[in-house]
Amino acid sequence: MRHKEIISDGTRLANDNEIPYQPASFDIWDQKYRLKKKDGSAIDGDIEATFARVARTLADQEKNQQLRKHWYDKFLWALKNGAIPAGRIVSNVGAGKYRPNTSTINCTVSGAIQDSMDDILLKLHEAGLTLKAGCGIGYEFSTLRPKGDYVAGAGAYTSGPLSFMDIYDKMCFTISSAGGRRGAQMATFDISHPDVLEVIRAKRQDGRLRQFNLSLLITEEFMQALASDSLWKLVFPVRDSELESDDINIDDSEDIVWRDWPGSDNYIVNANGKVACRVHKTIPARQLWDAIMSSTYDYGEPGFILIDRVKELNNNWFCENIRATNPCGEQPLPEYGACLLGSINLTKFVLSPFTDEARFDWEKFRNVVRIFTRMLDNVVDINGLPLPHQRNEILSKRRHGMGYLGLGSTLTMLKLKYGGQASLEFTATVSRELALTGWRVALELAKEKGPAAILDEIFEVTAEMLRQRPEMHDHGYRPGDPVKGSVLHANYSRYMQKIARLDPELVTELAEIGARFTHHSSIAPTGTISLSIANNASNGIEPSFAHQYARNIIRQGKKTKEKVDVFSYELLAYRHLINAKASPYSELPEEQLPEYFVSSDEITPSNHVDIQAAAQQWIDSSISKTANVPTDYPYEDFKHIYLYAYQKGLKGCTTFRFNPEVHQGVLVRQEDLEKTMYQFVLENGEVITANGNEVIEYDGETHTAANLYDALKEGYYGEL
Repeated sequence: MRHKEIISDGTRLANDNEIPYQPASFDIWDQKYRLKKKDGSAIDGDIEATFARVARTLADQEKNQQLRKHWYDKFLWALKNGAIPAGRIVSNVGAGKYRPNTSTINCTVSGAIQDSMDDILLKLHEAGLTLKAGCGIGYEFSTLRPKGDYVAGAGAYTSGPLSFMDIYDKMCFTISSAGGRRGAQMATFDISHPDVLEVIRAKRQDGRLRQFNLSLLITEEFMQALASDSLWKLVFPVRDSELESDDINIDDSEDIVWRDWPGSDNYIVNANGKVACRVHKTIPARQLWDAIMSSTYDYGEPGFILIDRVKELNNNWFCENIRATNPCGEQPLPEYGACLLGSINLTKFVLSPFTDEARFDWEKFRNVVRIFTRMLDNVVDINGLPLPHQRNEILSKRRHGMGYLGLGSTLTMLKLKYGGQASLEFTATVSRELALTGWRVALELAKEKGPAAILDEIFEVTAEMLRQRPEMHDHGYRPGDPVKGSVLHANYSRYMQKIARLDPELVTELAEIGARFTHHSSIAPTGTISLSIANNASNGIEPSFAHQYARNIIRQGKKTKEKVDVFSYELLAYRHLINAKASPYSELPEEQLPEYFVSSDEITPSNHVDIQAAAQQWIDSSISKTANVPTDYPYEDFKHIYLYAYQKGLKGCTTFRFNPEVHQGVLVRQEDLEKTMYQFVLENGEVITANGNEVIEYDGETHTAANLYDALKEGYYGEL
């Protein structure tokens, strides 16, 4: 039987092996990615028309008509066979006539926010323009002096970083409400800042900082203090004027410590480039760690970023000081850094799924990676970024982050259990093949089109470079020597040194010629592109959340989020190919799923970390991953997840535990909703109690009890 059909309006399927799109997938594509006119009429007739629009525009970046025709055909083939550019690309490429001021870039980081009112408001303005263009943005706020510090110029005491974060939060909410797309922000904060405990606890207040993800910048020094159960000093840079007015002795180690700091302007700097920081208070490292763990257990935040490891493993170690990431953490970026994203749907390469002959088509996968790498590089030239600094950054480094989605679904189709040894080996192999193929294309493109401009620059060797890379001294480099960027990138990046062990000739040529781009890979969360274009294949590197569950989506015009029922791709595929009656909750033997069908709540936190570690060794940027744990997961066990992630060499870690007393997640299991009760107090004092999935009529609309409760509590009711 052939399966070539029309599902709803516009979801035409191309061949025998496609699984029909579920209504939720079509709906999200129609809302977010289908190009439409101002009156709402469709320009993209179906999903293949969306692919054709993207392929046409990106192929048009080639230098002549022959190449444009050749690469249009290749790009369209790749898009139909698993290459999925990130949402900003799919939405905005080729849409200039209808969306002239939007960007194709998902990830940006703000310039460093200097500790002055002028600069705080300047960066707020820049962030507003960035969010208006559709980009996500990250900032570091620990550059701002702590609450209660005296500001000599104003003759007053500062309200501290959190008060300014509130302003950025409101700005983001206002812009996302006006534009119909939720704004995305990341706030990073140094573990040594005097206000760190306030930041850790900030989200305990209803509705506060809800337009932010929060992550702490955790240093190796702090982890060592934690391991030795030592005290930890909370500090902030001291100015010359304060030394005299506050009678501070700069040589007193009880009052002053020397730390790396993101900006040294107007601060006291020693010969090693470290900044003099005044000790505001000293607390046990264990007390601070417990505060982080308690907040993360209850609220899912803050995440943590092991910032020293991020810097050590950055390909651009010689010219960047990274202190922030994009909103989901997969792209650590320098000031005004920008990066585009794309993911490959791994389910497209599974042959004979759910059978003993199930296997992965490696050659087809490598071919899609090859084509997709060129496609993403072409996006750089039509970036649409609103700020000159952002455009300069992306054009000089040509960063992109190619990753994959559907790992959990693919493992199930291959009959492998997520987190088992075979799944770890597969994850490492698919990440390695993506990396090697991409860097080979980086060389080919550099020969054809030229390398990234930064890699053609000549740098001067500094004492700091030699401190970070002592082998350079062994190779004869001395301070003041000239060295090409491509040499520093290919020969002395810790990541490229691993690539050299697999393909030394490739890296030798990259050192000589330079790569087309400085970074090639990262793994994004891929929420909406997984649900829509990939027909709800599992997000990014994750397992499927569940095989039948609810997703909360923002529907323009509705006053609360809307609950939509969805099914995992592997369940749809199993029903389509093996057993049409299969159900994840059935007690009938003939309807039950095989044991290798697992979901996120069946996977141990250590398995989550192991999968991330298997991929991270070959991913040159970072990975957005969340270890989901059950609501009743023991707190003492929970605390070990982060230490295990540190021991496994990860760059960061994020967890999520469903806590109905706090807020609703985007993804919600039916059983969690059914057993959670919500109370509403009416104006007359009457109390109404309802199950989370119970439908309530309120203010002329129907809502689930859980979504209505969340909207009222968090203060966004009627403002989505």
